[in-house]
Amino acid sequence: MVERPPREPGGRNIAVEVLDGAVAVRPVGEVDIETAPVLQRALAQALTHASPAKAVVIDCSRLTFCDSSALNALLAARRAAEESGTVIRLAAPQSQLQRLLEITGATALFPVEEQPPPPVAPSPGPLVDDPTP
Repeated sequence: MVERPPREPGGRNIAVEVLDGAVAVRPVGEVDIETAPVLQRALAQALTHASPAKAVVIDCSRLTFCDSSALNALLAARRAAEESGTVIRLAAPQSQLQRLLEITGATALFPVEEQPPPPVAPSPGPLVDDPTP
């Protein structure tokens, strides 16, 4: 089930897909102080579908930049996931995100997968997007 279709790179929408064994979150482009709230909402939405048997997997393959606001969103979601007995994994993180995790000491907090989960066919559903024009 796709919670919303992704936009082109640079868009502020984030797809949340409920898959058989995971919940995929698919941000695109840059996540910074302006767009981090969109990521926070998408992660919160994903966690409502997660369970100890169904982890949240963040597909980082199309992320081009993450700042400390993005890291804060990831850390807050990790804390919430831990409290509910699930895990957040990063799939295909680019070098900039890997470096951010490394210099902040957060590398060990997020298991990494080399490949993101395959996408499912989009279907109409609620949007998680930036409310600003």
